[in-house]
Amino acid sequence: MKNAAYPYQFQPAKVRSELIRMLPISLFVVAFGAAFGLAAVQEGVGPIESLLMSTLVFAGASQFAAIDMWGAEVSVIPVMVVVFAINSRHLLMGASLYPMLKDVTPAKRYGILLLLTDANWAVSAQEYQSGRRNLEVILGGGLVLWLAWIVGTWLGVYFGGLLQNPKSLGMDMVLGCFLLAMALGGKKNPRVLVAWTLAAVASLAAWKWLPANTHVVAGALAGGVVGYFWLEKKPEEEPAEGAST
Repeated sequence: MKNAAYPYQFQPAKVRSELIRMLPISLFVVAFGAAFGLAAVQEGVGPIESLLMSTLVFAGASQFAAIDMWGAEVSVIPVMVVVFAINSRHLLMGASLYPMLKDVTPAKRYGILLLLTDANWAVSAQEYQSGRRNLEVILGGGLVLWLAWIVGTWLGVYFGGLLQNPKSLGMDMVLGCFLLAMALGGKKNPRVLVAWTLAAVASLAAWKWLPANTHVVAGALAGGVVGYFWLEKKPEEEPAEGAST
């Protein structure tokens, strides 16, 4: 019988299927993990420290930004500010998942958020718009992406010369195309179109006139404003597969 306070029940079989589902994206993550590992070593970060950073931080753009600021004397406060700014979009991503997250225990809730990425969030958010609840993709998909990032870092640290520039192969476009496909596969109504348009305009303006990486936050906030002030009726949720009453 389900816990009345926390009704969402994770399905192990679905976690495994979502892990497999995210395998193609994980290949892209391996490539950029290798680029990070190589960049870290070139900036003087030791192999063990590089692997620990990828294992414990698991934030690609933030890790690259931290490496760019690396030196003989690293100023901790600026690094913290830059990392927070780049990752602040996760505040909005986590908030968008709250209708599902509130139905799991706090330990599971904050545990799976450690594995939240742009890719598995996009899948979960899109399915929730269609009335399906899928936190298994955060867990299963996040695990395979986390492992891919660690493996990629290891390859970059020890075999970095094999793939010094993933962008030369067009691999920097993979995640962007994936997220675009998720967006186009979701709902299409005036509310969503206005949110997309406002987010795109704000993001482009921030990219041109504001400091680096702020365009991500600006676009997310602009789209979020539309969602906050222009509410729509919540979809009816499908009962969890295999759930007992």
